[in-house]
Amino acid sequence: MPTVLHLDDDLLVVDKPAGLLSVPARGADRQDCLAARIQALHADALIVHRLDAPTSGLVLFARGLEMLRRMSLAFEQRTVGKQYVGVVHGHLALDEGEIDLPLGEDAANRPRQIVDHLHGRRALTRYRVLARMGEGAEACTRVALKPVTGRAHQLRVHLLALGHPILGDPLYAPPASVARFVRMHLHATRIAFIHPRTRVPLQFESPVPF
Repeated sequence: MPTVLHLDDDLLVVDKPAGLLSVPARGADRQDCLAARIQALHADALIVHRLDAPTSGLVLFARGLEMLRRMSLAFEQRTVGKQYVGVVHGHLALDEGEIDLPLGEDAANRPRQIVDHLHGRRALTRYRVLARMGEGAEACTRVALKPVTGRAHQLRVHLLALGHPILGDPLYAPPASVARFVRMHLHATRIAFIHPRTRVPLQFESPVPF
């Protein structure tokens, strides 16, 4: 069962393991998911945002439709702070920067996303290098990531667009990377928001497991 970091009458903050779907997918064998597991314990829990199945880390649930509405609005207004940590192939050239590239669906290769300057929706990611490690083929970079927008696969595709796919990414990394690493190296490590009822600022953190 995923770890619950916070529980009150309005909200839950849950630490999702890598490999678990956030919500059910098509197929009888893809019904096990974070939402179902949490709703088995708290029937009124409604997921506010999602993480890709290979991504681990913090997910927010609202208890009831009114809290879902309030927290969904907070996400739309970008008043919820989220930070991820990833490890990517190669050494990023800059210590920090922004990736401002529009993203859209790769219709011929679903569920992949692509940079689409013609029809894509604006997507903005800020990043900061935490450490550069290794040399040559072993070179990699640990990086803090802040998605300003929330497009599908945004962090994964933006880093790929820089030439630095995430280690073990099953959709965007080279096959050798997927074979070598047992999981994708992307973790939602921090979430911060104003509690919709008490108006108290809250922040939660989850240690990076890689």
